[in-house]
Amino acid sequence: MKVGNVIAGQADSAIPRLKSRLRRSVCASIIGAGSVALVAFGPATLAHAQTNAAQTSPSQTTAAQPAGLAGGLVTRQTDPNAKMLVTADELVYDNTRNEVIAEGNVQIYYDGAVLEARRVVYDRNANRLRAEGGVRLKDKDGTVIAADNLDLSQDFSNGFVNSLRIDSPDDMHFVAARADRENGDTTVLTSGAYTPCEPCKENPAKPPMWQVKAAKIIHKEKEQMIYFEDARLEFLGVPFAWVPYLEAPDPTVKRKSGFLIPQFVSTSEIGYGATIPYFWNIAPNMDVTFSPLIVSKQGVMLDAEFRHRLETGTYSIRAAGIDQLDKDAFLGQPGYRDQRGVVETHGRFNINENWYWGWDGWLMSDETFLQDYNLINATAREVTSQIYLVGQGDRSYFDVRAMYFTGLTSYDIQDQQPIIHPVLDYSKTLGDSVFGGQLSYDINFTSLTRNEIDLRATSAAYAPTYPTLYDGPTNQCDLDKVGTNPIEQRQDCLMRGMVGSYTRLSGVVDWRRTFIDTAGQTWTPFFNMQVDVASVQAQTEDSPWLPGGDNQLIRAMPAVGLEYRYPFIAVQSWGTQTIEPIAQVIIRPDETDIGQFPNEDAQSLIFDDTNLFEISKYSGYDRVEGGGRANVGIQYTANFNDGGQINALFGQSYQIFGVNSYANYDMANTGAESGLEDDASDYVARLYYQPTDKFSLINRFRFDNEDWSVERYEVEGRATLNKHLTVSALYGLYTAQPLLGYYEEREGILGTGTLKLNENWNLRAAARYNLNLDEIDYTMFGISYIDECFGLALSYRSDYTESGNRERVDTVLVTFTLKTLGEAGFSTQVGSGSTDD
Repeated sequence: MKVGNVIAGQADSAIPRLKSRLRRSVCASIIGAGSVALVAFGPATLAHAQTNAAQTSPSQTTAAQPAGLAGGLVTRQTDPNAKMLVTADELVYDNTRNEVIAEGNVQIYYDGAVLEARRVVYDRNANRLRAEGGVRLKDKDGTVIAADNLDLSQDFSNGFVNSLRIDSPDDMHFVAARADRENGDTTVLTSGAYTPCEPCKENPAKPPMWQVKAAKIIHKEKEQMIYFEDARLEFLGVPFAWVPYLEAPDPTVKRKSGFLIPQFVSTSEIGYGATIPYFWNIAPNMDVTFSPLIVSKQGVMLDAEFRHRLETGTYSIRAAGIDQLDKDAFLGQPGYRDQRGVVETHGRFNINENWYWGWDGWLMSDETFLQDYNLINATAREVTSQIYLVGQGDRSYFDVRAMYFTGLTSYDIQDQQPIIHPVLDYSKTLGDSVFGGQLSYDINFTSLTRNEIDLRATSAAYAPTYPTLYDGPTNQCDLDKVGTNPIEQRQDCLMRGMVGSYTRLSGVVDWRRTFIDTAGQTWTPFFNMQVDVASVQAQTEDSPWLPGGDNQLIRAMPAVGLEYRYPFIAVQSWGTQTIEPIAQVIIRPDETDIGQFPNEDAQSLIFDDTNLFEISKYSGYDRVEGGGRANVGIQYTANFNDGGQINALFGQSYQIFGVNSYANYDMANTGAESGLEDDASDYVARLYYQPTDKFSLINRFRFDNEDWSVERYEVEGRATLNKHLTVSALYGLYTAQPLLGYYEEREGILGTGTLKLNENWNLRAAARYNLNLDEIDYTMFGISYIDECFGLALSYRSDYTESGNRERVDTVLVTFTLKTLGEAGFSTQVGSGSTDD
């Protein structure tokens, strides 16, 4: 008698008619999958008797089969050439009942899966399989199924399992008192529970962080859905919420139509409310999310977003709108209207590996709609509608875009926002040397239109102080109060933006080469040329800022210079020290047409250590530094063997001949009170200290060139005190700059910190103290918890809002995440002047 024939169910004539028994440890011979005798369950196909298997075509045996009473959680392809190995203490063939029985420590290996049970019986007459006693199946992908007993039909179309537990490799866990298989594709877990949380190792009986218990859990494989009936959500074993019905896609689904977890909101103006999003999976690359928001004061806001992924990119379209029930809640604000809404679209498409193009579009009923209804980050000040084309090479960059800016604050005047049509930037550094040096060039083309002049007050008499510390001047200049005298207008107002049209084409070429002599001195001669051609149609007749009418301008600024460095290096036992004198001389003509070119892109000018040795210290192309200038400084660097570093720089800039550009102001007064307006500039300095990679401190100074008074000072420190605590602090002191609209000294401290309590809990906090107003004008505190299956975050922020009346607003945001189910949240805003909520 051959053991292989016994397992295959072939009746050998030498076997007694009633019962033959092998009373020893039996190892079945390895046979092909087409003649599987007992079982290949879970992800594998149910075994057939050899005589039945012989009638199965190879194409049938290779098809993907369901996971049976595992709840259909996994499907996979079976290998037609896979072999089965069966081991047991006893193997019995019962001729009377036509059964094959494996008893005692049964282990069945098939195609990477392992089945263990005390007893396995295959009934050839009924074509059913029974596994009894500590049934445990581990699939090749790691899914573990445990049960007391199992009864299945041969094709998995019907059957049941008692005391079932399923553990998948992606941390999904199901338990049930009983599991039934119906109609070939439906599995019903009775008195079941689901959780993605790992059981406690020290106390497996302890309830998981959260779980969903249900009277029935129904998995329909063809629909790829799991349904929960009479379900309740439990946290740490305590019931938290109950729903009569709940559904979710099964783990094999990446996208599925259905309702998403709701979000909750509460503000003084719109009241309490919630949105219950519905996701419609139109196609694998196309979907729509409907997110109607129902609020107590304003009614229903409809909100929908369409997304479409194509072969080379994606795009989306979003629309939201509401007919407000109580517009008086926004009295005196931009939201005081009946209908409000927004249309938003974004897209980006790859042309090839170096080029892409795209767009962003916003169309809103008013400035504050997005923030009033929590459709955008509360700190956003503006949105940009644009279409762009971008290219990136190894040594070149191209960017062209047309832009339309929309302000999101109540004080924004839309006609004062520029329309850019377009702006183009191209830069390239040649790979080959030119005359032994490096040659690079930049091209900028800018064309813009503005419909209303943007004037800001430079006198506190015409502009009340803004309450926050770090925001710039936002107060409009009232020319009626100033009068018609151009001198008075120029003294009391500055122009942030011209009215009319402005088009400029600029090109910059730069060449430099470094020589090192035998003494170790470095000499870097350089050549720089900027050429600008512009057309200006300024509607500012009889104004002191720009000439009116149509003007065609051309400007060229060639510059030659030499930069000298002489590093003195000393090697010590603890590291190295370097003292490096630096001197730079630039020869060029005076800047021409000062005040004729509108200054739209070079208004930001901060003179410090970072631009001391720049050829032009302006931030854009509209202004260019002219006249002869010398920049000098000395730098000290200490590098320690253990990785620490100290770096210090001290320097000054001198106008050695010609017209000082920074002393000749443009429409925005750029250069005024910058520290560069005198022939001898203010002193600038830097001190950087980093003893380890866990601590750093940087100081930046600007001292008056006459009395050494501090004009600008910043000190910033960052420290990781241990693996749990990280802190940072920034102190800033900035003297008044009335010609730029900063009427008072600004001084404040900003501190932030993050504390990791353990692997799950984190704290973070921030606060800003305005020393001038003697108040804390910004605070933030947050606490979060996250583990393998659950996340919770609570944050509080108190800040001044730019929506409405710039009042102080307290915002509380709570979000929690349930792995595999989704994320829900609640936010509330309370203004300092509100009386409700």
